[in-house]
Amino acid sequence: MLDRLRAHLDETGMIPSGCRVVVAYSGGADSTCLLHLLHELGVDVVAAHLHHGMRPEADDEMAQAQAFCDQLGVPLATGRANIYELAEAHKVGVEEAGRMARQNFLRQVAFRVEADRIATGHTRDDHIETILFHLVRGTGLSGLTGIHADRDGLVRPLLIFTREETRAYCKERGFWFHDDPANGDLNFSRARIRHKVVPELRLVHPGADESIVRLSEIAQEEDDFLNRAAAAGLEHAELPQNGDLAFLSQDVELAYRRDVLSALPPVLLKRGLRLASRVLGASLSFDQTHRLTEGISAGSQGSVTAEGGEVVVTWNESMVHFERLNATVPFRYPLTVPGETDSEEFGWSFQAHVAPAETANERASLTAALLASEIKGPLHFRTWKEGDKLIPLGGTGHRMLSDLFGEAGLTALARRRLPIVCDIQGPIWAPGVCLAERVGRVQPGESAFLLQFGPLLDLPGHNRG
Repeated sequence: MLDRLRAHLDETGMIPSGCRVVVAYSGGADSTCLLHLLHELGVDVVAAHLHHGMRPEADDEMAQAQAFCDQLGVPLATGRANIYELAEAHKVGVEEAGRMARQNFLRQVAFRVEADRIATGHTRDDHIETILFHLVRGTGLSGLTGIHADRDGLVRPLLIFTREETRAYCKERGFWFHDDPANGDLNFSRARIRHKVVPELRLVHPGADESIVRLSEIAQEEDDFLNRAAAAGLEHAELPQNGDLAFLSQDVELAYRRDVLSALPPVLLKRGLRLASRVLGASLSFDQTHRLTEGISAGSQGSVTAEGGEVVVTWNESMVHFERLNATVPFRYPLTVPGETDSEEFGWSFQAHVAPAETANERASLTAALLASEIKGPLHFRTWKEGDKLIPLGGTGHRMLSDLFGEAGLTALARRRLPIVCDIQGPIWAPGVCLAERVGRVQPGESAFLLQFGPLLDLPGHNRG
């Protein structure tokens, strides 16, 4: 197995030389085999074991996991979760709650140890069972692809091996491993597929396993092709929003031309809509996708809320708009001068210092020199409010910020995420939209608060850890 895995990793490049890998180590045969094989290959591994809080023997299993890692000289990260409470809180089954807990735990460990990959011990048997589970539950082409060997930093090196091979590997070397009782509990769907459905399929056709794996390989090739075609269609239809302030709504809203989308073949339109929803972290059901597709094709108006209630999709005769709900909350914070003020939640940053102004201000810019003598009290930034107004640079009368936002082409979501710089008298700068006459009429050489606003990590000199 060691030579086969070495050749497989060399061929696929799923674990590049020198990268650190977090191994999901439950203590079962599959994960024990994976941990030992990668360690033998000289991979920089960190084992991660999650106590699920479901069985009394889990304490002993965690201790055994620690002992095995100590024997190998491999660091072990441990965590605890209450799966029953998680299932109740999220209104999901125990299987799904366990999957959610493991994913979150592994991501946390990978971040903490600065790992490049997360590896799980899924085997060919798991791959086959997943395809069958998707099939009976209801799926399209994507569901027939099964478990992907390498996707978004999550790798499954053992998909080329069977469960029987991983167990034999551990037994031959005398390694301790445990069998999860849930794997034999026929109350769980996957256990019924494993112990009832798969054996019957093998009786129907001895080569059933190979046939299902071959089906998944064909499905993956065709699924990848269709995804690329759908993504190209989305790109062609995408409506640029918010100009220089596009980063305000990045990953929280998307907009597309309805006429361009409606010209796509239905199979690509449906797939494109699902891809767009995933960008925002949501998924569309079959019925929602069908309703959305019909509405776009007919040029009608309507909306659907994606499963989970996190994203709403609206459409009219000209545009299809995706927006993540609850993507902003009211905020108010002091602006540090001199210094740097970051917003992890909204993905932007201010840099500020006091110095003589070098040039005169532009009315709408992401940089501003605020005339120090005209600033009244400490600066702060906050959410835009209805009724906010200022006299724009070069103007003579007050203008409503809402009107200025409209002229700048800001979407409703971007308006709620844009920080408005204020002093005690009110708004003085809406970055990228308008600077107030009162503080903006600075001349080169005058003392000024120099502010720069932009995407987090993109500003010069930004050295966030």
